[in-house]
Amino acid sequence: MTATATSVDGPQQLEPQSAPSSRVAGLLRGTARAAAAALSGVLLYVSFPPRELWWLAPLALALFGGAVYGRRLRAGFGLGFVMGLGYFLPLLSWTGVDVGPLPWLALAFAEALVMSLAGLGIAYVSRLPLWPLWAAGVWIADEALRARFPFSGFPWGKLAFGQPSGLFLPLASLGGTPLLGFAVVLCGFGLTALALRLKDVRRVRDRGVAVAAAITVAPVIAGAATAPFISNAPENGTARVAVVQGNVPRMGLDFNSQRRAVLDYHVRETMKLAARIKAGQIKKPDLVLWPENSSDIDPYANPDAYAEIDKAAKAVDAPISVGAVVNAEDGTPRNRQILWDPKTGPGAVYDKRQLQPFGEYMPYRSFFRIFSKDVDRAGNFVAGKKAVVFDMAGTKVGPVTCYEAAFDSVVRDQVKAGAQILSVPSNNATFDRSQMTYQQLAMDRVRAVEHDRAVMVPVTSGVSAIIRPDGSVAQHTGMFVADTLVADVPKRTSLTLATRLGVWPEVLLVGIGAAGLGWAVVRSRRGVRAAG
Repeated sequence: MTATATSVDGPQQLEPQSAPSSRVAGLLRGTARAAAAALSGVLLYVSFPPRELWWLAPLALALFGGAVYGRRLRAGFGLGFVMGLGYFLPLLSWTGVDVGPLPWLALAFAEALVMSLAGLGIAYVSRLPLWPLWAAGVWIADEALRARFPFSGFPWGKLAFGQPSGLFLPLASLGGTPLLGFAVVLCGFGLTALALRLKDVRRVRDRGVAVAAAITVAPVIAGAATAPFISNAPENGTARVAVVQGNVPRMGLDFNSQRRAVLDYHVRETMKLAARIKAGQIKKPDLVLWPENSSDIDPYANPDAYAEIDKAAKAVDAPISVGAVVNAEDGTPRNRQILWDPKTGPGAVYDKRQLQPFGEYMPYRSFFRIFSKDVDRAGNFVAGKKAVVFDMAGTKVGPVTCYEAAFDSVVRDQVKAGAQILSVPSNNATFDRSQMTYQQLAMDRVRAVEHDRAVMVPVTSGVSAIIRPDGSVAQHTGMFVADTLVADVPKRTSLTLATRLGVWPEVLLVGIGAAGLGWAVVRSRRGVRAAG
């Protein structure tokens, strides 16, 4: 069948498009969409620390939204996977440091596979009215899944953790990381909807343009309106805190072979602090924070390690939170924070509750040993059971050990238990000079705003930091140097709306995504019936 067209020269016959050319055109369109999805993932990665490019995240999501808009479910699944690879491969490259590329590639592949479900869902709801709203809910539902499954989840790479500064950050105080991430996605997909509307010049004055524009700017306005309520002022006085970074003998996993040297380094740095206090160069701190793994020698079982830590506490005349590897009363290994008093010695303890799979414990060890003998380098740690807040010279300090900072409930529990400041003792020496330490520091900054608490970050090898309640960094160290930070930090006791509401903002936002998917199912079935 042929068609005709009218031109200034009269009716003309148009040649029908051949099947091969149609297939080529379809292939080119598919390739362009896949390239856009991959590029959106890379841009999303680039928006993350150590770069302060928070504004790039909505643009990356706008590009991804354009790639999946109106696509079939299978295409959405594939585009989500491609986007996930573009994002997670560079973001998680630090996981391959010292153990080779296999764990890194396997983790990135698994995370991208979960991301593909988001692509499928977003494609499905993209034909609905107000589709950016439903699509943003689908994205948060996907993040909620990644934060819980498999192996208790891996929240690393949540959109909120790429927003340690910028216009959206204050929203964390209202709805935690789910609301912060939702705002970024909504803005990005709003840009997609706006661009699609404006592409047709005949629809520039269409009501849909105004709706898309409102969806785009609403998260920005909400963030700006919330910003004045973020405060660094003390509510219960201040505490002078010393954050000690003793450094390690060498980078990589083998630093553990010199466990005594790591302890000696932190004792030595604390003794330097005591000498400065005695010389009148600095005021005595109220409390001292050591990093995770600052004593991998069990001080309960080793009198020499006990004596060294006790010597440091007495010299500085302040309680020390010591990160130690110990055997608990039942004989199981624990990653423990010990409150060490200069007069009475070891007292209250906090055992890390959210352990890192493939590091602190090895799921399905015998199975994964088939692929790599490195699985036997993973530990056999047992998780703690409850939140614990240390009373350090009248200041309530909530420990959140390293990897735990990525998990909403763990941090929230410590604040609800009474923490006036938070401490995130960490050990990043395993990952050399990778971007991992900066990505984790960004999480700590977001947590500061989410819960309105100053956050102390003592790290064995850096970057250690003192973070204000507004998420800004007051002081920080370099990497692989010995250093000590001392600052007066505000003690705050009020609870943000995010802290009070707990998991409910996430439930609501996941519900929005589920509602959109349900609506799409109903519309799809009605369409099938009508066609029948």
